[in-house]
Amino acid sequence: MLYVTRREVFSAAHRLHNPELTDEENARLFGKCNNPNWHGHNYTLEVVVAGKINPTTGYVIDINNLKKIIRKNVIEKLDHKNLNTDVEFLRGVIPSSENIAKAIWDELEDKIPEGKLYSVKIYETENNYVEYKGE
Repeated sequence: MLYVTRREVFSAAHRLHNPELTDEENARLFGKCNNPNWHGHNYTLEVVVAGKINPTTGYVIDINNLKKIIRKNVIEKLDHKNLNTDVEFLRGVIPSSENIAKAIWDELEDKIPEGKLYSVKIYETENNYVEYKGE
């Protein structure tokens, strides 16, 4: 099995806030990430596709095609957006890195034409990331 990774970056704002909790509970639970005026990150996204080499192309997946799929279905929807208010596929979800990774998986899973989506990794900072590999 081979693994092909495409890396993309996007910038976005969000607020970690659970509307079912009080403002005080949210502040205690999420700290500075609960800032009512939002805060932002320069995210790095890694999408990994697993598969066998196609003998006709020598590819697991055409990386240029993968780039277009990720940009159309994810980056264009997230980049320079407010994740709490502007992104349909995150509507009603606390936009933690965990939830963002799962939502991106859901956006991409049925759009990968060759190989199989193996993982989605989101770096919120250079030191913190989450990785989702499906259910």
